[in-house]
Amino acid sequence: MAITGTIRPGLIQIRVLDLDKTLDFYKDILGLDEVGKTSDGRVMLKCYDEFDHHSVVLRKADKAGLDYVAFKCVKSEFEGIKDKVEKFGYKTAEVAANTEQPGFGKQYKFTVCTGHEFHIYADVELAADHPQLKNPDIWNRPPRGMRAVRLDHFLLYGPGAAEVERFCIEVFGMYTPEVLNAPDGSRVGTWLTGNNKPHDLALVEYPKAGSFHHVGFYLQTWEDILNAADLIAINHLKLDIGPTRHAITRGLSIYFWEPSGNRIETYCGGYTANPDNPLRVWDADQLGRGLMFFSGELPASFLEIVT
Repeated sequence: MAITGTIRPGLIQIRVLDLDKTLDFYKDILGLDEVGKTSDGRVMLKCYDEFDHHSVVLRKADKAGLDYVAFKCVKSEFEGIKDKVEKFGYKTAEVAANTEQPGFGKQYKFTVCTGHEFHIYADVELAADHPQLKNPDIWNRPPRGMRAVRLDHFLLYGPGAAEVERFCIEVFGMYTPEVLNAPDGSRVGTWLTGNNKPHDLALVEYPKAGSFHHVGFYLQTWEDILNAADLIAINHLKLDIGPTRHAITRGLSIYFWEPSGNRIETYCGGYTANPDNPLRVWDADQLGRGLMFFSGELPASFLEIVT
C-alpha cells in the first residue's frame, strides 16, 4: 500500500523515577542501545534494527508516565498535516530542529482531547549505529536481552477517544482495522494504523486525561516472547499478563512493568492490515476474549493500572 500522512510512531518520551536502574532495564534487559544524553540529562535510546537517530527518551521525574509521543510524517505532507491539525481545532506550537530532540528536524506539538501531547516531524538524522546498507549482515552485533527490534505502538487512555480516532483518520491519514463498541454503539476502544501493521496507536475511553497504558516493542518470534518471560522472572520484574495471544490484532504478547512502573508490552506477529479490509467490530462484553484469547478473561489490572 502507498503510505500517506504519517509513516509510523517514531518517538516516545517517558518519565521514570530511578533513571539509572530504569536505564539498565532498557539497555540490558529490553535490549535497546544508548545513543547519548541531552544537555538536561535525558537519555536517548534506539532499538538495534532502527535507522533513525533515536526512538525512546527517558526523563527523570517525580512521577512515572508519558511526556509525549511523536509520529513521523511523509516529508511532502508534513506542513499540510500541521495545517490540518489546526483546522481540526488543535493549536500547534513549533519546536525548532535539534532543540528538544537532538538529531530531529522541526517538530510541531499539540494536545489532543484525551489529554495526550502529540508531536509530528518529517526529518531525523540517520543513527550513527544503524543497520548496514551495503551487502548487509542481519545485524551489527547480536541482539541482547529481549531483543527488541523496533518501537511498535502505543496504547493511550483518556476521554474523547472517538474524537481522537476521527482526528487520526482525517489528519494523520490512518485507518481503523478494529474497534470495540459499547452496547449503544458508542466507541470504547479503537486500533489505528497508517501502514500494514495491525496498529500504530490504540485508544481506550477513560475518565482520567493523559493516561498512559503501555508502549509496545516488536520482537521477531514467539520464542522471543518466551525469552522475554524468562527475563521477567529472572530479573524479578512484575508481570501483568502473558505470555498470551490477542484475538484483536492476532498478536503474541506479554505485558509487564519496568522498574519505574511504566507498563511495557513485547509483541510479535499480528495480521497484515490493509485499508480496504472490512472493519472488525468487537462488542464490549467480548473484550476479555479479544485481548486474552487463550483464557478469555481480562485481569482488572489491565483496565485499572495506568501511569
